[in-house]
Amino acid sequence: MDLIKKEENAVAISDIQLNDLLQPTDRFVVSSIPVTTLKRSEELIEVESLGRVSYDTRLVNTISARVSGRIEKLYVKYRYQHMMRGQRIMDIYSPELLTTEQELLFLIKNDPSNSSLMNAAKQKLLLLGMSEGQLQQVIRTQKPSLSIAVYTNYGGHIHEAGNTMPGSGTGEQKMDISGTTEELPVKEGMYVEKGQVIFQLFNTDRSWVLLNIFPEYQNLVKTGDAVRIVPETVPANNFRAKIDFIEPFYRKENKTLTARVYFNNTQLQIPIGSQVRATIFVNTKEAAWLPKDAVLSLGVDKIVFKKTDGGFQAHKVGTGLVYKNQIQILSGLSQADSVAANAQFLTDSESFIKVNK
Repeated sequence: MDLIKKEENAVAISDIQLNDLLQPTDRFVVSSIPVTTLKRSEELIEVESLGRVSYDTRLVNTISARVSGRIEKLYVKYRYQHMMRGQRIMDIYSPELLTTEQELLFLIKNDPSNSSLMNAAKQKLLLLGMSEGQLQQVIRTQKPSLSIAVYTNYGGHIHEAGNTMPGSGTGEQKMDISGTTEELPVKEGMYVEKGQVIFQLFNTDRSWVLLNIFPEYQNLVKTGDAVRIVPETVPANNFRAKIDFIEPFYRKENKTLTARVYFNNTQLQIPIGSQVRATIFVNTKEAAWLPKDAVLSLGVDKIVFKKTDGGFQAHKVGTGLVYKNQIQILSGLSQADSVAANAQFLTDSESFIKVNK
């Protein structure tokens, strides 16, 4: 057998007892791996998060029918069509409205001195949705209007009533452009009832960002924390804001808490549905830290390899926050204890680790 020359830079392990070498590898490891200790320090925590821009649900407005009747003319055709305040939405033919107009014209022609009845008829027409301009035109022409024009008092993206707001939260629908921009189900010739909500308008000037907060950071992020938002579509339009609200439940589709950031989208014009990256600046955290590589996860348990006489022994620890390349140690170690700097290096993938609690 050929002899192998001993390398000069080889590390000699001394003070090893035969009993140490005979212990099973799942209980005790003999090694000269570098060690590390707990470091207590105060860290300025910055939490990275991903999210998206969505409509502010506090600013959802509705357009409803003030009279029962038939839609004679519809001026909107598809979802997400942008409507300006004062824009004409539709014309409705209403027998009730036509009857009231005829009553008013009859009073003007046959009983002009009966101001109380004429004022009552005018007030009823206004309550039924007729504008002051439309009313004056009927009086001036002495001809009833066969339909009433419906205008919007708000601006924003239009959707049919009852449509789930994209990105709004619980029960939200998936953003499918082929489906969300298709024609509205409301058509000309359809009948509507008095008080029926026909359309919803989602304001685009005031929006919010929905940020996903993972469970390990839920005790750190608080309402009022400063945040920097960077839209992935236009990174130059990044802006500063604050955490306005944290939803007190986990969303089932991503198992994270959701933080809301309200912002003015008038100038930024960030498209609804845009993905964003965010940095949340939370308070400083004083804790005992170990390098992340020093801790090994066994699923439920977290272990380190604690330095003992002759080698290393697996030892269970309680952990908290993971920040950058550090992990917070809550229990199981003191500052006098030394642990292997790289726990993965001491594990055998074929062996089960016996933990000393």
